[in-house]
Amino acid sequence: MATLFRGLLLLFTLSDSFGRICSLGVGINYGQIANNLPSPSRVAYLLRSLNISRVKLYDADPNVLTAFANSEVEFVIGLGNEYLENMTDPVKAQTWIQQHVQPYISLTKITCITVGNEVLTGNDTQLMSYLFPAMQTVYEAINNLGLSKEVYVTTAHSIGILGNSFPPSAGTFRPDLAEYIQPIINFHSQTNSPFLINAYPFFAYKDNPGQVSLEYVLFQPNPGTMDPITNLKYDNMLYAQIDAVYSAIKAMGHTDVQVKISETGWPSKGDLNEVGATPQNAKLYNSNLLSRLQQNEGTPAKPSVPVDIYVFALFNENLKPGPASERNYGLYYPDGTPVYDIGLRGFLPRMAYSASWKKELSFFGDFSGSQIEAFIHYHSIHQLGYIAYRYKNLVDDVDCVWCRYWWASSGRVVWDGDRVG
Repeated sequence: MATLFRGLLLLFTLSDSFGRICSLGVGINYGQIANNLPSPSRVAYLLRSLNISRVKLYDADPNVLTAFANSEVEFVIGLGNEYLENMTDPVKAQTWIQQHVQPYISLTKITCITVGNEVLTGNDTQLMSYLFPAMQTVYEAINNLGLSKEVYVTTAHSIGILGNSFPPSAGTFRPDLAEYIQPIINFHSQTNSPFLINAYPFFAYKDNPGQVSLEYVLFQPNPGTMDPITNLKYDNMLYAQIDAVYSAIKAMGHTDVQVKISETGWPSKGDLNEVGATPQNAKLYNSNLLSRLQQNEGTPAKPSVPVDIYVFALFNENLKPGPASERNYGLYYPDGTPVYDIGLRGFLPRMAYSASWKKELSFFGDFSGSQIEAFIHYHSIHQLGYIAYRYKNLVDDVDCVWCRYWWASSGRVVWDGDRVG
């Protein structure tokens, strides 16, 4: 079995192209409205293997925050809309922070709390009235605990808060929402926190495929559109939407608030009336978007400010209500298989031990524990796992051997609730 070990070493030395993982500045939305998702500890390994270091949650799931302890992953955690009324009470806000942030922040990087999601495009005016006071109170609770330099407070809006989006330089918010948005923008300016937008060009195309160019929304070559006021050319809808939000913020008296995209993506499947929801279009949208992000480019109106995006979503979520598209935004199926290939090389460890991988442990016999550990330290365990995954027809189950041996020997991870080793 020593031959197997040396064979793996040879695979590393042949070419550094094997196991190359694309390091991205992009964030990912990790939704959990499903009953078939892998455990958070396995997801932690998947994201490490992808070198994705920014994750956005819709809650403050303690299992997720614990699974990512001592990692380099930065978390956005969420307070759902159902919490907004309670969060206007300083005592309840302080209690929530003490229960959901303080116990984890020393080991897990929590950098942001979103208070509510797409509140202003709902129909509940009472909920709208709670939004800004809740944001203020949560911020005060964070500040009281000395965490305001580490954790910023914001909320995520739908692009539907815009009353006008074209041309981008004439972007404005809906007049009926001005009383809610103005204090929020002032708050962002005072606390140096970003304005978050959920933007989906898919919806614009689905609703009007005869008028909206598919190439324009998919970042494909196209003639583009010209802003007649600024003479800036836009070759994709997402960037035009971002600049429209900047213009709307400027119209409310601020040029010092950054716009970030908290959600964007494209569904790989939809109902019959959901035009454009195909794996081919989803692949084009997300792969072209990632290519743009790798260039650190800005929008036409903000060329020096790199676009900041959280892609929606990590997994398909089979229990999400609504049309079929809602359950098919994921880059991955729950078993870790890519829904379509956009060049991300990740690995989701298997959940259970098998007899075949236990047999493989014998190949360590000719080497001391320190030699094996030094080898793994020297070479990226992510690359080794990826090679084993790619060449598992040659090296049966060695992916599990390496991953489990390494994590067990270092005692750094919890697998499905049980510490290995």
